[in-house]
Amino acid sequence: MTSIPQYGLSTILAQAPVVPVVTVVDVHDAVPLAKALVAGGLSVIEVTLRTAAALDAIYAIAAEVEGAIVGAGTVREPAQLAAAARAGARFAVSPGFTARLLDAAADTDPPLLPGVATASEAMTLIDRGYRFAKFFPAEPAGGRAYLSALAGPLPQLMFCPTGGITIETAPRYLDLPNVVCIGGSWMVTHDRIAAKDWTSVEGASRTAATLRQPPRRT
Repeated sequence: MTSIPQYGLSTILAQAPVVPVVTVVDVHDAVPLAKALVAGGLSVIEVTLRTAAALDAIYAIAAEVEGAIVGAGTVREPAQLAAAARAGARFAVSPGFTARLLDAAADTDPPLLPGVATASEAMTLIDRGYRFAKFFPAEPAGGRAYLSALAGPLPQLMFCPTGGITIETAPRYLDLPNVVCIGGSWMVTHDRIAAKDWTSVEGASRTAATLRQPPRRT
C-alpha cells in the first residue's frame, strides 16, 4: 500500500456534507463502489465492520481508490480499532463508547469519532478533549430538535448525526450550527450494491454532495 497523508477529524469531516455509511458483503464490490462515491463527490467513506469482508474492503479502497478517505465504522473494541489501522483506515467511527475504547483511541491512530445519544455522554467526551462526535441513532434519539438543543449548553462539540437520515431530512440537520456533516446510506442501498449499479451510486452521491453545509468551525 502506498503512503497516504494522515488527517485529523476536523479535516476529514469537512470534505463533504455526507459521509456514506457502507456495508460491503463482497470484497470485489469495494473498489468500484468507492470509485463511484468519489466520482460523485463523496470522498470520505465509512465501511462498517459488520461483515467478514469489511477489513479487506478497507484495505482495497485505501490501496486502489485515488482520492478516497476510508474509515472503519461500527468499531466497538480496541482490537477492532487496531485491526482497522492495519487495514489502512484513516478514521474510525463507533456507535457509542466505552472507557477502554477511548483509552485505546488516545494512544493510537486512526482518530476516533465516538457515538453519543445523550448530553451526559457528550459531556464525557468533552472532558476527554473531544471536539467531534457521532450523534447516533439520530432520528430515534431525538433528531434535529434534540441536536439543536445541545448547541447552546455544549458548544464545544460538533456532531455528525447518523441513523435514519434521508436525502429529504439531511438539509435540516446540515442547517444546525453544531453539525459538521451527516452520515447516510441512501446512496449505497443494498439493492444498488447487489445490482452493481455504480452509475446510480455515483448519481445519488453527486446529489448528496451538493447539499448545503453550515460554515466550518476550526
